[in-house]
Amino acid sequence: MKELILIMEVKPRRRNAAENGETTEDLVLATLTGNGEDLASIVRYAFQMGRPETLLHQLKCIVKKKEVEIEELCKTHYEEFICAVDELRGVLVDAEELKSELSSDNFKLQEVGSALLVRLEELLGSYSIKKNLTEAIKMSENCVQMLDLCAKCNDHISKGQFYPALKIIDLIEKNYLQKISVKALRMVIETRIPVIKSHIEKNVSNQFNEWLVHIRSCAKVIGQTAIGHAATARQRDEEMLEHQRKAEEQSISGFGDFAYSLDVEDIDEDSVLKFDLTPLYRAYHIHISLGIQAKFCEYYYRNRMLQLNTDLQISSSQPFVESYQTFFSQIAGYFIVEDRVMRTAGGLLSAEQVDAMLETAVSKLTSLLEEQFSLMHSATHLLLVKDYVTLLASALRPYGYEISPVLEAISKTQDKYHELLLKECRQQIVDVLANDSYEQMVMKKDSDYENNVLSFNLQSSDIRPAFPYIAPFSSTVPDVCRIVRSFIKGSVDYFSYSAHSNPFDIVKKYLDKLLIDVLNEAILNTIYSSSVGVSQAMQIAANITALERACDFFLGFAAQLSGTTVFSVERPQANLASNIVLKTSRDAAYLALLNLVNTKLDEFMALTENISWTSEEVSANANDYINEVLIYLDTIMSTVQQILPIEALYKVGSGVFEHISDSIFAAFLSDSVKRFNANAVMAIDNDLKVLETFADERFHSIGLSEAYEGGSFRNSLVEARQLINLLLSNQPENFTNPEIRERNYNMLDYKKVASICEKFKDSPDGIFGSLSSRNAKQSTRKKSMDMLKKRLKDFN
Repeated sequence: MKELILIMEVKPRRRNAAENGETTEDLVLATLTGNGEDLASIVRYAFQMGRPETLLHQLKCIVKKKEVEIEELCKTHYEEFICAVDELRGVLVDAEELKSELSSDNFKLQEVGSALLVRLEELLGSYSIKKNLTEAIKMSENCVQMLDLCAKCNDHISKGQFYPALKIIDLIEKNYLQKISVKALRMVIETRIPVIKSHIEKNVSNQFNEWLVHIRSCAKVIGQTAIGHAATARQRDEEMLEHQRKAEEQSISGFGDFAYSLDVEDIDEDSVLKFDLTPLYRAYHIHISLGIQAKFCEYYYRNRMLQLNTDLQISSSQPFVESYQTFFSQIAGYFIVEDRVMRTAGGLLSAEQVDAMLETAVSKLTSLLEEQFSLMHSATHLLLVKDYVTLLASALRPYGYEISPVLEAISKTQDKYHELLLKECRQQIVDVLANDSYEQMVMKKDSDYENNVLSFNLQSSDIRPAFPYIAPFSSTVPDVCRIVRSFIKGSVDYFSYSAHSNPFDIVKKYLDKLLIDVLNEAILNTIYSSSVGVSQAMQIAANITALERACDFFLGFAAQLSGTTVFSVERPQANLASNIVLKTSRDAAYLALLNLVNTKLDEFMALTENISWTSEEVSANANDYINEVLIYLDTIMSTVQQILPIEALYKVGSGVFEHISDSIFAAFLSDSVKRFNANAVMAIDNDLKVLETFADERFHSIGLSEAYEGGSFRNSLVEARQLINLLLSNQPENFTNPEIRERNYNMLDYKKVASICEKFKDSPDGIFGSLSSRNAKQSTRKKSMDMLKKRLKDFN
């Protein structure tokens, strides 16, 4: 199509082309050919039009025309072509001449240089011979000197003079050996030097190896002696603390001054723990002379480490509980020896190496103890091993060794031991709670009172009551107190032979754990069980109050068994964290009681069913359900007043009335209440007034007004009261006024009020419809309510 367009474009010039003897097609073909474009489309077009001959003729004409142009161009530049060819021929001739000259010059240069190269090689050979002779002379001198030194060295060795021999060897190694270029001689000397050193080293190492075996066999006795001294020292410390405690008690009691003293004999451990290190010192000195001090230090350290690793392996043929004393004595003796070596051997053993030994021992001891303790099922075995490990720590401490990780492993046994006690106590407490009837305990004789009340300081007065005596708690309380007392004794027994001179704080920690994790958890499980009723919840709350009082007894009993003076632990009950937790559980019991009461109240109230939300009339009296609610509340409060403290009565009463208020609020928000009018609001207002009157009367009649001055159960109904006041207000839109809202409706939530107001759709002929004189007031109130709805909607 492009070619067709070109044909169309050249039509205006057809006449001029014809005048020049060319057709339009000739011009098009000439143009396309000149531009180097593809002629396929024109060829295709010519065949489609049935005129291929014409196209072929035109193409031949174009070829002839181009041939003519080429001939003309060649004729025009013919002379220049000839000149260029002549010049090229001349260049080729010159290149051949230059090549011939270069070849001739190169041949001459090779003839002259060959003679010079021969002379140069002769000169270099002479220089090489001279250099070799010089080096040979110098090497010979060195060899003579070195052979002379070797002879002297052999003479010293034959005479047993190892130190001069080693000095000569050192001189040969530093000044001669590297200068000897005779490979055979150098190799012989290099080979003999280690042999000579090994010969010298071997003579002094035999005694050292014998000493290694001997000192290992002595380590057990050394360790047993040191641990025995530690046990004696610990016994002295315990006696001194006992004397001191008695003296403090007598001094505080006013029995006068009590003078006491404890004679302590200073013991020199090094003089008592006698073992011979002379072979070690001798071997170390010889190795220093050998010049392999580091090697000997490494040899000593490596072999002692091997012995340590062997000592740290327990026998598989004997139970650990039968071999632990020998095992730990061996370890103690090992480190006592290493301490003296480090202090007296003059750098044979560094503090870092001793630390590495200790770290290895501590690591393996820790893992071994953890494994063995995990396999132990006997508390007696656990206590025996624990006690001996603490003696090991005491025996090593004077030498500067601290095995804290091992002691931490021991502390883990402390947890395991108490976990066993806790597990036993947990089962006992669960059984006690399961078997309790949750009725107040009746004591018919003085011995019952003594065993169940006075033994645990549960009495509220020093005056003995008349029998039969009805306690405020059930049988759970004295039974649990006995279990706790047994736990305290078991806990103190664990620390009787430990490094803790006064384990009171630790015992108190585990006592808290028992009271919180076991007792409190069991009580909470009972509280939250589905079988607990209102009376049981009340009794559980009373039991918790008694257990809180018993915490003073638990604390004093633990102090007495721990050896702590009674005067130093006379602190408030708050020192036991479990006291706070028990108070929390008591609150949980109050809450459970409150939830049970609230559940029953929900059955009585059922506001969505008992209230006519679109009533056309307003009743002057309260609804029927409110009377049942008041009767039930009166019964509950009377019972609570008898068994629980006044603060419980306040919490339960406030919670009940708050729940009633929430129920009223929830009734308005209920999905089942689609619409309500002013009559329904006024009916609930009447019910609320009755409840408020009852709340005020009960608050004052049971004496709460004195304990909570200015308070009232009515305050718990404030949210419901504010909602009713808002719905009955003549200007409800004032709710959006910040000052009025803060003063009159501060308990109400915007979103909840908006949802309730959307349901409030009072009919035009409602309670004011029959009074035409008040239609205007009703209209104003309705407009105000509509305005409130709009503002609340915009706010949301």
